[in-house]
Amino acid sequence: MTKIAPFIDNDTADAISFGHFSDSFSLLGMHRHPNSNGLVVSCFLPEALHVDVVDLKTARKVATLEKMNPHGLFSASIPRRKNIFKYVLRVTYPLSVEHIIDPYQFSSVLDEQDVYLFNEGTQLQTYRFQGANWTSIDGVEGVHFCVWAPNAQQISLVGDMNHWDTRRHNLRAHPASGLWDIFIPDVEAGMHYKFSIKGADGTRYEKSDPYSSMMQPAPGNASIIRSKDQYQWQDQAWLQQRASKIQDTALQSHAQPMSIYEVHLASWRRRGEGGQEYYDYQQLIDELIPYVLEMGFTHLQLMPISEYPFDGSWGYQPVGLFAPSYRFGDANGLRAFIDHCHQQDLAVLLDWVPAHFPKDPHGLAKFDGTHLYEHADPRLGEHPDWNTLIYNYGRAEVQSFLLSNAYYWLSEFHFDGLRLDAVSSMLYLDYSRQHGQWLPNEHGGRENLAAIQFLTRLNADMYQAFPGIDMVAEESTSWEGVTKPTDSGGLGFGYKWNMGWMNDTLRYVSRDPIYRKYHHDQLTFGLVYAFTEQFILALSHDEVVHGKGSLINKIPGDDWQQFATLRAYLGFMWGHPGKKLIFMGCEFGQRNEWNHNQSLDWHLLEHGSHQGMQDWVRDLNHFYQQTPALFTHDHSASGFRWLDCHNHDDSILVFARFGDSEADNAVVIINMTPMVHHGFRVGLPYKLSYQESLNSDNTCYGGSNVVNDNVIVAQDIPWQEQPFSGVISVGPLSCIILTPTAVE
Repeated sequence: MTKIAPFIDNDTADAISFGHFSDSFSLLGMHRHPNSNGLVVSCFLPEALHVDVVDLKTARKVATLEKMNPHGLFSASIPRRKNIFKYVLRVTYPLSVEHIIDPYQFSSVLDEQDVYLFNEGTQLQTYRFQGANWTSIDGVEGVHFCVWAPNAQQISLVGDMNHWDTRRHNLRAHPASGLWDIFIPDVEAGMHYKFSIKGADGTRYEKSDPYSSMMQPAPGNASIIRSKDQYQWQDQAWLQQRASKIQDTALQSHAQPMSIYEVHLASWRRRGEGGQEYYDYQQLIDELIPYVLEMGFTHLQLMPISEYPFDGSWGYQPVGLFAPSYRFGDANGLRAFIDHCHQQDLAVLLDWVPAHFPKDPHGLAKFDGTHLYEHADPRLGEHPDWNTLIYNYGRAEVQSFLLSNAYYWLSEFHFDGLRLDAVSSMLYLDYSRQHGQWLPNEHGGRENLAAIQFLTRLNADMYQAFPGIDMVAEESTSWEGVTKPTDSGGLGFGYKWNMGWMNDTLRYVSRDPIYRKYHHDQLTFGLVYAFTEQFILALSHDEVVHGKGSLINKIPGDDWQQFATLRAYLGFMWGHPGKKLIFMGCEFGQRNEWNHNQSLDWHLLEHGSHQGMQDWVRDLNHFYQQTPALFTHDHSASGFRWLDCHNHDDSILVFARFGDSEADNAVVIINMTPMVHHGFRVGLPYKLSYQESLNSDNTCYGGSNVVNDNVIVAQDIPWQEQPFSGVISVGPLSCIILTPTAVE
């Protein structure tokens, strides 16, 4: 076969020229001459007229390359040089002269240990060597691109740096690991790129970078080379304090107040004409953070912010798992937002989606022409509810991908924890499937053993790497041990959302007060299992969409009754064992269902009932933070005692919460009917004087002002199985919280 240059025959030259050659590094670049002691330089530069080789160190011209075919393949021997050296190609085009540092002259920078851990499924920082990372090789600065596609036949990097030409930058294959990489100098931050992958099936796929840290706004879907600018964090004191809490049980989050404000950044507030523009991170710093602090919340929880193409997914169908969404600013803007939160003692949790991913053709689906990230069998790999794909958790490299993504958000952005979406769908192979639509595990059961192994590793690794964080599961079944430590056989989460409590209590408040006495157990049943897990009581976005109605519109009655009931219900929630979470808008009684395409209805605060609701939640939060009895023993029966859970006829509940001392207790009275009760005797656990610290029926909240201004003295009259008691007035549809004034 005729050779047009050393190493290169006509067929190979055509393959290079038409983008079909899979091993460009073996021929292009600089190599030792096969038949002499000299060197050979070959390159492919379409539209080039003339190419010189210039020594990078001396800046001297070493050779002129000969054009070997009309498509742009150049090559020449350098007989007088024996040692490989770094060089620049001086390229003459019809209208310009460019100096190009040939990427094919650089060896791979992949570290064997990094690659080994990736293939083992235990790599936590895969994003540091996959994706697009700035680096320097032999004094030459550029970007190292790397992607995992073990079944690909050939991969090209296409983008602004090469006019999206699949022939220009072909990646080097590493068959043992399935990785492909290339180092490219002469690129700039902000350039768009994709991986053009010739799949195992021969089809060419243009894919976004799975590890891209920045992506093009929809409808575009290219990855973007990030800036080299490093953010200067100012939250070192916060991180040190967070880590040190793990050493003291009393300071750990389980013994601390946790009131979470769940936020969808795209619709909390909007700006611009018609409210069509998103707030950017600086505006969120200026407005959201002060609001959350004023309202007394201890934590922010951001709904997913990994890049997602479809606004209507709310972020739960992400394509760019490592890319903060363009909607609110760049990555450093997000860092600044979290930094400001920490500097004001506000923790930030991130809603994270490892349960499934969308089928967008530029995403992970059939990434290299095979079912790489997902299962091939739809009985394992497709989610019937959301028409999405399920990760193959049993594949080691997929585990490394997801573990690294969790690590990335906690490390690079200083999030204080992750809330995992749809954990139940991960745990069960038959989740939302009928008979015959799922495959059992190796033992014949319905448990997804690979997902269980992934979750336990995830929690163990993240808690070890970031002491003091919180890992939270949205898990809706009775799976045992969700919050049990991994070394005790549990999944290892710090908290689990209490979906049962939420469903029961929302059904209760949706009933007419006259019928509530027949469903009293819907308020009390939660205490049967309240201490089996470490629960968060969550009234999330899921409860105010898809025709479910807003929180306040679930409640029957006129306007006054609705607001009074909601105040009493939230008072019950804040008094109940378990940490708290409420979705934005619920704190002021938003009337409309949540709409992700518009701002909350802040104008409602011009009305007294909505302002009163907001004031009630604010005062609840601040009182909660100042009252250890309400949070110290959230997950232990020692922190709770029923005083009266059997008053079905009056729909009244009375219970006590306890801290670490006799004076550290609170008595909570909930009346869920419009009836007023004067001279109501309530059992008291100690011989103390009590005061009414909060009353949702106070006129300042929009109530009827049935309040208890006087000190309530514990009398030596046993009541409700308590040694002492006192007499109070209980307003309609109200919550009262009593706390001691002094020890007698």
